[in-house]
Amino acid sequence: MNMPLAKTTSTLPAPAPSPAATAAVVALPKSSRSFLTDKLFPNLRALAARVVPPFIMLVLIFGVWQILCMKPGATLPSPSRIWADAKDLILDPFFVTGPQDIGLGLRVLTSLQRVAVGFGLASVVGVLVGAIIGQSVWAMRGLDPIFQVMRTVPPLAWLPISLAAFRDSNPSAIFVIFITSIWPIIINTAVGIRNIPQDYRNVAAVVRLNPLEFFWKIMIPSAAPYIFTGLRIGIGLSWLAIVAAEMLTGGVGIGFFIWDAWNSSRLSDIFVALAYIGIVGFVLDRMVAFVANIATRGAQAN
Repeated sequence: MNMPLAKTTSTLPAPAPSPAATAAVVALPKSSRSFLTDKLFPNLRALAARVVPPFIMLVLIFGVWQILCMKPGATLPSPSRIWADAKDLILDPFFVTGPQDIGLGLRVLTSLQRVAVGFGLASVVGVLVGAIIGQSVWAMRGLDPIFQVMRTVPPLAWLPISLAAFRDSNPSAIFVIFITSIWPIIINTAVGIRNIPQDYRNVAAVVRLNPLEFFWKIMIPSAAPYIFTGLRIGIGLSWLAIVAAEMLTGGVGIGFFIWDAWNSSRLSDIFVALAYIGIVGFVLDRMVAFVANIATRGAQAN
């Protein structure tokens, strides 16, 4: 007879306690990045990408120019000849030795004063007239064809009329600048006003903005990219117009200096003056572009 087996329980021995494990602190390797690698080197590379290609092209252009014009009988002076003949104009642009014998820097400042007045007036009048044309359909139909015809008139064609009207060379030159630079400002401002989103106009109607508030709070901010595009074109045309006008009206401006140098057969001085004109024109364009980038927060007109 089988007897039932007694149920036995066996307890496994508990594992012996292990000594407390201590976490080891491992020092991470220090980053090799620093101010040089994070800031300085990228900025230097970006600067080199902007400066080196134009510098190489200038070296090539001057090299070819020197080779072509250094031989005897060349009609134009070589860069080395220009440096020898007009070194004082390059190194000392602000000298004064007489009423008409002044440096190119002072002549450029005189021309810039006329540009500031003429372009300033064109900016104010152009934005106001452009806003009216862009806002009013009837004004656009009546004035836009006239402006499209007048803007094709060359700047110097206005000079005889301005001389007959003002009887003085200085206001005549300012008028030529004004009448030359105002057209792109008017046209671009009108285009910008016409492209204001309808939602903005609806909001202005809901909050009941008066015409002056609508102009400052809706029209100008919305059309700012277009307005500054017109201003950039206008400042370039202003600088072109003043140089051409001063050749005929005289005075101490940079344009009259070029004409006087031609009459005196000083070709080297003319090349130096052209370099001054190009550099100043580039600086003026960059200044307007800088203000536009701040005012429009980087927005560009399509």
